[in-house]
Amino acid sequence: MEIIHAMAGNETAQGGGLAAMLPFIVIMFIVYFLMIRPNTKRQKEKQNMIQSLKKGDKVITIGGIHGTISGIKQKGKVLVLNLGMNPLLKY
Repeated sequence: MEIIHAMAGNETAQGGGLAAMLPFIVIMFIVYFLMIRPNTKRQKEKQNMIQSLKKGDKVITIGGIHGTISGIKQKGKVLVLNLGMNPLLKY
């Protein structure tokens, strides 16, 4: 009989719901503050930078192409670049 009770475990040792969920809640807060929040901040900064561009600004594309903005179309979604040859750059 004692073996059955020992195998069954202690009946009062069943944990509460909040204590069992606490590690998961802490992990979610860590993920939010280390991953999600900085990413949204970067996206806002990028959007503000794009909206501040105007005709005549000099830019460098992701591909490394140097140009000057000669127009903006579709409510700021498309930039028209002038890729005139710059004598200071060696091609």
